[in-house]
Amino acid sequence: MKILIVLFLLAVLAALASAGVLMLRRSRADDPKGQRMARALAVRVGLSVALFLLVLFSYWMGWIQPTGIPLSR
Repeated sequence: MKILIVLFLLAVLAALASAGVLMLRRSRADDPKGQRMARALAVRVGLSVALFLLVLFSYWMGWIQPTGIPLSR
C-alpha cells in the first residue's frame, strides 16, 4: 500500500511539473487559452482527490494504521 501511495504522490508531482513547464514554455500561437496547462492542473487535482480517497479507504479497511507522535518522551 505504501508503494501505491508513493506512486500517486509522484504522479501528482509529475502533473504539477508538467503544468509548470507548459506555463513557462507556452507559445501564444499554439495554445492561446492555456488548455494544455489547465488540463495538466485538472489531472493533478483529480489525482490528489483520488489519493485522499485511497488513504481514507485504506484506513477504513485496516490496511494502514496511524502511528502518530509518541506523547511520553
